[in-house]
Amino acid sequence: MTYVSMRIAGAERAASNGRSFTRRNPVNGEIASEAPAASVADATAAADAAAAAFPAWAALGPNARRAVLLKAADALAAKGDAFVAAMASEIGATEMWARFNVMIAASMLREAAALTTQVTGEVIPSDKPGCLSMGLREPAGVVLGIAPWNAPVILGVRALATPLACGNGVVFKASEICPRTHALIVEALDEGGLPPGLVSLVTNAPEDAGEIVGALVDHPAVRRINFTGSTKVGRIIAERAARLLKPVLLELGGKAPFVVLRDADLDEAVKAAIFGAFFNQGQICMSTERIILAPEIAEDFVARFTRRAAELTAGDPREGKAPLGAVVDAHTVQKVTALIDDAVAKGGRVYSAGAADGVLMPAQVVDHVTSDMRIYSEESFGPVVALIRAKDEDDAVRLANDTEYGLSAAVFSRDIARALTVAKRIRSGICHINGPTVHDEAQMPFGGTKDSGYGRFGGKAGINEFTELRWITIETQPGHYPL
Repeated sequence: MTYVSMRIAGAERAASNGRSFTRRNPVNGEIASEAPAASVADATAAADAAAAAFPAWAALGPNARRAVLLKAADALAAKGDAFVAAMASEIGATEMWARFNVMIAASMLREAAALTTQVTGEVIPSDKPGCLSMGLREPAGVVLGIAPWNAPVILGVRALATPLACGNGVVFKASEICPRTHALIVEALDEGGLPPGLVSLVTNAPEDAGEIVGALVDHPAVRRINFTGSTKVGRIIAERAARLLKPVLLELGGKAPFVVLRDADLDEAVKAAIFGAFFNQGQICMSTERIILAPEIAEDFVARFTRRAAELTAGDPREGKAPLGAVVDAHTVQKVTALIDDAVAKGGRVYSAGAADGVLMPAQVVDHVTSDMRIYSEESFGPVVALIRAKDEDDAVRLANDTEYGLSAAVFSRDIARALTVAKRIRSGICHINGPTVHDEAQMPFGGTKDSGYGRFGGKAGINEFTELRWITIETQPGHYPL
């Protein structure tokens, strides 16, 4: 068990009320970490500290910020073993998933370092003689970053990296499910030479989440909020921020469709669908949840896919003997089981790699899914995928769009022009042709539509989210006015 401290004003802190909370290993029930249960006073102090450190950081030249972020990327990469241990004990993650997280997160810090010289403006032609008119991007102030547990290093760093590159201060609200994992990120930033207090780490007990997040959203120094998590919670945060006219960037739930057209390379489609559906036990916002099959290839695809899925057993991630690790809690197993039972009662057919043993749940496949089944529309966020038979290509597009979500999607076809036409008809923020729905790169504009949220992380799109665009003019000639 590892004790985690908050970091406020550059110093380790316990909660001012003396309270703490524990996170238990989902596999064996042992205490994985203990962390301070922050009070509202602690949250306020965290935002105050970030606000105090912000002006000096914003005033630094871009190469000075770049150097810190590059050093932090190296420090984070060096903590690979610590992240593997923390993620295994707190969320039941496999070593492969943990190291993938560290690799992508380090690349996000390096990409953010490259962005420091791309926070640019422009000279805009003015109709007024002698007027030099400019559009300038400046840091917004303090950014509140709220990250989830499922891809904790990737999504934790994403909540911090571009805001820092743009010259902002950050309050990082760690997940109650993986406080140790998220604390390691802040340790890496400190080792990179980030000014004391610029990033505050706040940890809170699960029952206090609403109160702590509310206090941070309301804090006058907080000028931007980014949240990755459930659509339900994202809507609450957006509504609260809207009353204060504070911009919010939301990356929320998903129900990613994977469309296999009649001329697809089925070997490639099966490989990508297996990866997209079951990597990290299906606990990724981009996870393939619905595989939509053209009638010409449906039977062949199902036979190939179910053979592969049957190999995906689950085991204790610390032993590393099974391709899948644990799901995050027993509730996930209960939810996935309920979705499967509902589908079977309505005519679905199940292919399984085995029954769940506690939180160790092997791959589950439900075929002949129809719209009256819960699994058709509800996000499972677990190791289960629905197979849906389309009547034709137009019906496949209809099925792909028949969801409240719109984050990631995939289309498989040997005819790239045809696949691109289908991809353009799918309403999602991201769509991959002949690739899996799970794909993340630091420089890409990542985000969704509909109930999957709004705004974009990554690359230059992220700069727009975390800066203010200002219009500034300089008069170079004597003025002539009607009064």
